[in-house]
Amino acid sequence: MKQNRSVPDTEVIPVLIYPDVREAAAWLCEAFGFRVRLRIGERHRVQMHAGATGAVIVAEGDAVGTDAVLIRIEDMDAHFERAVRSGAEVVNPPTLHMFGERQYSVRDFAGRRWHFTETVTDVAPEEWGGITE
Repeated sequence: MKQNRSVPDTEVIPVLIYPDVREAAAWLCEAFGFRVRLRIGERHRVQMHAGATGAVIVAEGDAVGTDAVLIRIEDMDAHFERAVRSGAEVVNPPTLHMFGERQYSVRDFAGRRWHFTETVTDVAPEEWGGITE
C-alpha cells in the first residue's frame, strides 16, 4: 500500500464523533494512553496513535450515530462500483482531496457510515495546513 504522511499508516481507522474535538482528544490521551499524531484545523479533526500500530480519528459533530470506520484500500474505482452494485447508499462519491487521498463514503444496509480512502500521493500535512506533533 502506498504511504502518505497525511494519513495514519494502518488499514482500518475508526472515526469517532465528539462535540468538542480538543476535549475528546485530551481525554482519550489521558484515559487510554492515545497520542496525538496530527491536528487538522482548530476543531475539525485530530488523528491519534492507539498503541503501536492502531489509529483513531476524532472528528467534530453532535449527531448521535454518526461514528464511522475509515478503511484504506487500493483500486478505488473497482471498490466503489462493487459497493454501489451491492446496494450501498452513496453519501460522497470518490473525490480527490488536497491531502493526497481519494475518498468515498457510503451507508450500509443498516445505515452505518463507511469511509474508504486510497492514497494517491504522499503529502506532508504542513502543505495543506495540518500540524504534526
